Amino acid sequence: MASLLQGRLPSSQEVLLMQKGMMMRKVRTKNWKRLRYFKLQEDGMTVWHARQVGGRAKATFSISDVETVRKGHESELLRSLEEEFNLEQGFTIVFHGRRPNLDLVANSVEEAQIWIKGLQLLVDFVTNMDQKERLDQWLSDWFQRGDKNQDGRMSFHEVQRLLLLMNVEMEEEHAFQLFQAADTSQSDTLEGEEFIEFYKALTKRIEVQELFGNFSADGQKLTLLEFVDFLQEEQKEGEHASDLALALIDRYEPSESGKLRHVLSMDGFLSYLYSKDGDIFNPSCLPVYQDMTQPLNHYYINTSHNTYLVGDQLCGRSSVEGYIRALKRGCRCVEVDVWDGPNGEPVVYHGHTLTSRILFKEVVATLKKYAFQTSDYPVILSLENHCTWEQQGIIAQHLTEILGEQLLSTTLDGHLPTQLPSPEELRKKILVKGKKLQTLEEDLEEEEETESEVEGEEEPELESQFESEIQELSPRSKDKNEKVVMCPLLCSSICCQILVQAPLPKPGFPLFFKQKSKAILCPSLSALVVYTKTVSFYNFTHSREHYRFYELSSFSETKAKNLIKETGNEFVLHNAWQLSRVYPSGLRTDSSNYNPQEFWNAGCQMVAMNVQTAGLEMDICDGLFRQNGGCGYVLKPDFLRDSQSSFQPERPISPFKACTLLIQVISGQQLPKVDSTKEAAIVDPLVRVEIFGVRPDTARLETSYVENNGFNPYWGQTLCFQLLVPELAMLRFLVLDYNWRSRNDFIGQYTLPWTCMQQGYRHIHLLSKDGTSLHPASLFVHICMQEGLREEVES
Repeated sequence: MASLLQGRLPSSQEVLLMQKGMMMRKVRTKNWKRLRYFKLQEDGMTVWHARQVGGRAKATFSISDVETVRKGHESELLRSLEEEFNLEQGFTIVFHGRRPNLDLVANSVEEAQIWIKGLQLLVDFVTNMDQKERLDQWLSDWFQRGDKNQDGRMSFHEVQRLLLLMNVEMEEEHAFQLFQAADTSQSDTLEGEEFIEFYKALTKRIEVQELFGNFSADGQKLTLLEFVDFLQEEQKEGEHASDLALALIDRYEPSESGKLRHVLSMDGFLSYLYSKDGDIFNPSCLPVYQDMTQPLNHYYINTSHNTYLVGDQLCGRSSVEGYIRALKRGCRCVEVDVWDGPNGEPVVYHGHTLTSRILFKEVVATLKKYAFQTSDYPVILSLENHCTWEQQGIIAQHLTEILGEQLLSTTLDGHLPTQLPSPEELRKKILVKGKKLQTLEEDLEEEEETESEVEGEEEPELESQFESEIQELSPRSKDKNEKVVMCPLLCSSICCQILVQAPLPKPGFPLFFKQKSKAILCPSLSALVVYTKTVSFYNFTHSREHYRFYELSSFSETKAKNLIKETGNEFVLHNAWQLSRVYPSGLRTDSSNYNPQEFWNAGCQMVAMNVQTAGLEMDICDGLFRQNGGCGYVLKPDFLRDSQSSFQPERPISPFKACTLLIQVISGQQLPKVDSTKEAAIVDPLVRVEIFGVRPDTARLETSYVENNGFNPYWGQTLCFQLLVPELAMLRFLVLDYNWRSRNDFIGQYTLPWTCMQQGYRHIHLLSKDGTSLHPASLFVHICMQEGLREEVES
């Protein structure tokens, strides 16, 4: 069977040449380079490879797996082989999710261009495919897998094998009846439209037909009024249901006559339910819909921990790819650990470990290129500075010269602000977060004094200047134990230090005796820190009395958890006026993650995640930041922005907007296999619904399992949850393969905020462990929210 997309695929010379196949070098490391034969299949959607022309080929990737194609000079690995190959001959295939990139080197620049242009053409086509085209592609993929002898037809024996591949257990007699009904040519094989009819018979949605019949008077169509009734009664669309009904009919009714008569057929109804409009995630929450003009501290900020690592924390590889992936998935705060490197060039790696090293200037160049590809809102560069004076100057130089206008190096208007600027005001700006020699007020005062200085003024005596440069951490500070000491530039570099010391010695005593040096700080680097100055945390009273709104503290996960338990409301109030960053424990050497929800409950803005590690915790993080255009900023609930808030994250005293949530898990569609290598193994799926929020709201319930049916399982079970603070709740729908001998196996998941959930009959389009689409795998559910709490709700 030819691809169902045949005729719609981009027709270009590049695509035709890719289908003929080419020998190219596959590159994994500097030392691993192998010649392989790569060929685009006739369907135009899959690439296979073999060791040689005519050799046994196997699938390499599907075009739908590819995010983009990069040229050779953009690849770290290929750049390291520049002496062996012309970079113009190389290119990199970047996949969705966390799948490693594929680096290839063609035999000539011309052949490389054929694959770069051809692949990008096909990727753009797949990206812009509509719902029907995506389904056609999915069917073509299945036909290719089921057609074992590749003759373009499918015998009943091949159909039986295909059913097992598709997670369907069916009696042979029933399967043969469906096969015969679809075989209109009576050739004992299925091809083209016959296979599509067979698929439609397999996927008949009885539960949707019943729902359709409940609102349709004749069982054939929904009139405009009947569809409006459905939208109001079940989908809770409200007063605008009439206008919405007209728009939805025009959008999803396949028949032109139906559109003219303003009626919706069964096919149109199913298309609506399966579309973005029928999705559980409210489409109005997909673009940037929140107020972006509030101070930075009023937002949750998508934050990455040790961004340079793409593996574990001890021996993992450091790579600019970590920054590219973090920024492209919407992270707005990335971390860089900088140490002295050879040849005067600072390097980035996890200090005192075996992690590899990359040049700091390469990180900055990557930041310049990718910072605003996904979001225009500001990026915070969390700078962990471990360098000597000289290389700090190089850091400042690279930041200034490479980032140029993107770098925020002074206040927006040159005046002292009274609160942090908003994401809107900071569009396309990169902020440096780090230590600072003095306060922002003093910086601005010095700038004014510099501008008004008269030329020819004599230098003050060294001793008096030395005394005048001894400054407290903050002029408001009453803490005499922490000082910033900065010598004039006439002194040797070792004299310019931040010191943690006892009260300053009396004149005449040696300044540096018995004092512990914490860091050397270069003024040119210090000056680049504006709105995000890091300070040590002692307690909340100390912060209120000594610190300013632009100063922020970092908390280990253990410290933050203890503060939430002991002084939860104080933490909420602290985060209502100042930024906080939480980072994973140093014991998480495997780059595992904590649950960020606990820290969001207290209003912590920057909860740093090891984004290279998939799992429950990253599902929750991705779920929160899926909204608001994926811009990396989500406005906190009003009670976490209120400077007078009485909210206690551990013990919510009175319900804010308590509700009862009823979730009927109805059915599943085309669930994937857990182990695709076991053709005869069919999943026994169950659905677990998990709520993450304040402690009393955190819960999980699950359905029973359906035996041997991953294709169209039916549950029809209702789960009831009660939420005290729904504004903070995250919902995770998890589909598992029941296993009585061991832990249930993961099939798919989808996570979203309560605030973005639509009521009524909705489809949930499942994602993989990696967060990539499992299209067309989905769940069909009914969501009902009721105000107030109920002790018992009858299903």
